[in-house]
Amino acid sequence: MLLGLSEWFWQERLWFPEGLGWADLEDRDGRVYAKAHDLWVALPIALIFLIIRQVFERTVATPLASLLGVKETVRPKVPHNPTLDSYYCNITKNPTQASIASLCKQTGRSGRQVQRWFRRRRNQDRPSLLKKFREASWRFTFYLLAFIAGLASLIDKPWLYDVKEMWQGFPVLTLLPSQYWYYMIELGFYSSLLFSVASDVKRKDFKEQIVHHVATILLISFSWCVNYIRAGTLIMLVHDSSDYFLESAKMFNYAGWRNACNYIFIVFAAIFIITRLVIFPFWIIYCTWVYPVTIYEPFFGYYFFNGLLMTLQCLHIFWAVLIIRIAVRFLTHNEKVDDERSDKDETDESEEGEGEEDKKDMKKNGPVQNGHTVHNNNHSKTE
Repeated sequence: MLLGLSEWFWQERLWFPEGLGWADLEDRDGRVYAKAHDLWVALPIALIFLIIRQVFERTVATPLASLLGVKETVRPKVPHNPTLDSYYCNITKNPTQASIASLCKQTGRSGRQVQRWFRRRRNQDRPSLLKKFREASWRFTFYLLAFIAGLASLIDKPWLYDVKEMWQGFPVLTLLPSQYWYYMIELGFYSSLLFSVASDVKRKDFKEQIVHHVATILLISFSWCVNYIRAGTLIMLVHDSSDYFLESAKMFNYAGWRNACNYIFIVFAAIFIITRLVIFPFWIIYCTWVYPVTIYEPFFGYYFFNGLLMTLQCLHIFWAVLIIRIAVRFLTHNEKVDDERSDKDETDESEEGEGEEDKKDMKKNGPVQNGHTVHNNNHSKTE
C-alpha cells in the first residue's frame, strides 16, 4: 500500500510539465541536480540550530541585554488558592462577571480581590522582557546573516536582475554549492522554529505564524524537489530582506530605546511594503504564475507552488495592515511604536487603593487566608 502511494505521489505528471520528468534531473556529465532525499539533511541542521540558539541566548544575548539596559519586570507572585488556581488552569484565564461572583462566594474574597488575583496570575504567565529580547536577538542574527549570505550567492546571477531568467533551461538547471547550503540552512532554521514553537513567545498572530512556517517549509521542500531552485532563492532573499529590521526594532523596544526603535520600525515598514506588497506579487508571483504558461501547459505542481505563494501573500497583507496601522499612529500622533501582536502586562490599581480595599475587606470579613475567612478564637481578657 505504501509503495503504491509513493508511486502515485511521485508520478511525473503531477510535478512536471508534459514531456519532462525525473530522468531529466539525473546527474550526468558532471552536472549535479537537486534530489528529494537531500532534504533529510535539514533535520540535523534544525537540531544544531536549536543547540546553537541555547548557547547564543546564554552567552551573547543575555550579556547584550544587560549592556543595553534591559530590565526584568518584577511581578508580584500570586498567593496559592486551590479554587482560583483550578478555575484558571481548567476553565478560563478571563472569568466573566458571573463567574467572579460565584468565585467570590467560594473563596470568601471580594470581587476586586478575585479580579486582581486573575490579573496578576496572567501577568505571571507572560514571558519576561529578557526572554523576548533573547528571542529577538537570535532571530535578528540569523535573518541578517541569511540575507547577507543569500545576496552574496545571488549577486552575480542573471535571474536576480531579470526574473524571467529563472526559467531559462528549466528543468535542467545545475545545482550550485551556494544554492544547496542556502536551501538547507533556511529549511533547517524554519524547521527549528516549528520545533520550538511551544516554548517561544506566543503572540496574537500565533496561528498565522504556524501557517507561515508550514507554508515556508512546504514551499522550500517542493521547489527543491522539482528544481524550482532559482525561484526559491529569490523568494527567500525577498523575505530575509526586511525581517532583521523588525527584530532589531524589537530589541531596542525591549531595551527602552524608543527613538531607535521607532525609526528602525519605519525603515522596516517601508522595506516590508516594497518587498512583500510590490516586488513579491508583481515580479516574483507574476513570473511563477503568468510567465510559465507561455512556455508549457499548467500542471499540478504549477498550481501547488503558486497556491503556497498566494498563502504567503495573504499573510503579507494581514501583517502589512498591522504594520501600517502602527506606522500611521507614530507618524500622525507621535505615539510610541508597540507590537500589537504582543500581550502587555496588565497594571494593578495603585498600591494605596489596593491597601484601602484590603483593609475594608479585612474589617468586613476578617483576615482571609487561602481563600477562606480565618476566625480568631483567642479573646483578650477585659481588665
